[in-house]
Amino acid sequence: MPSNRLGWAFVLNFVFTIIEFIGGFLTNSTAILADAVHDLGDSLSLGLAWVLNKLGKKQANQHFTYGYKRLNLAGAFINAVVLIAGSAWVLVEAIPRLWNPQMPIADGMIALAVVGITVNGFAAYKLSEGKTLNERVINWHLLEDVLGWVAVLIVGIVLLFVDWPILDPILSIGFTLFILVNVLRNLWATLKLFIQATPDKKTYRQVADALLELPHVADLHHLHFWSLDGEEHVLTVHLVLTENLDIEARSDLKQHIDNVLAPYALSHTTVELEDPDEA
Repeated sequence: MPSNRLGWAFVLNFVFTIIEFIGGFLTNSTAILADAVHDLGDSLSLGLAWVLNKLGKKQANQHFTYGYKRLNLAGAFINAVVLIAGSAWVLVEAIPRLWNPQMPIADGMIALAVVGITVNGFAAYKLSEGKTLNERVINWHLLEDVLGWVAVLIVGIVLLFVDWPILDPILSIGFTLFILVNVLRNLWATLKLFIQATPDKKTYRQVADALLELPHVADLHHLHFWSLDGEEHVLTVHLVLTENLDIEARSDLKQHIDNVLAPYALSHTTVELEDPDEA
């Protein structure tokens, strides 16, 4: 079902994005072109989520020992680069119009806005039934698109009654700056995961404290906490024991470790137990 919903949302968004670019040129509206760039990013995200939903079912193998989840980061990076390039192009088109505004075709803006609200609203409704994190995150993006088209609709209606063509480039620049702020923030988060930074410092500290409170644990080192794709995390650690434990005591300690780490829903965990006299 998640794959079905993502597939429908992707097809709807992608087809409408093409219509947007054509409509933006025909109506001479940089605001619509700016929203087309935004929708292009959402289409890429939806397409990527759709593909990864299928790839994620494949088992890990000798080439991809952690599975295929990390491909999500590569997709997020490509998505960010495309959106930054598209946003730069919109700004190049829109900023000169602040000094030389050109009247867009308001009727066309209104018609596209109505279609935009309908398409994005329907896609958001379909994904609202989903339970996966991917579906919930993308659903918020689609709801943002609906609000963006409401803004285009309002500007189109205003332009029917007053001759204020500068509203179009102002709206497009506002859209584009909003996109850039979010994209740059996501790009930085993606790059941190690429270089295997800790996904969350607070969780790192909580895990360390919880492990140190376990019975028979004197110290820890080589605590590495990183993420495959921002959702599924990996942990490795060496625990130094207070004494040499027999097999039964080691088994009990492993169960304690499992209980302590369970709330963090880690995808992969490797724990090394070191005896106190071990180099």
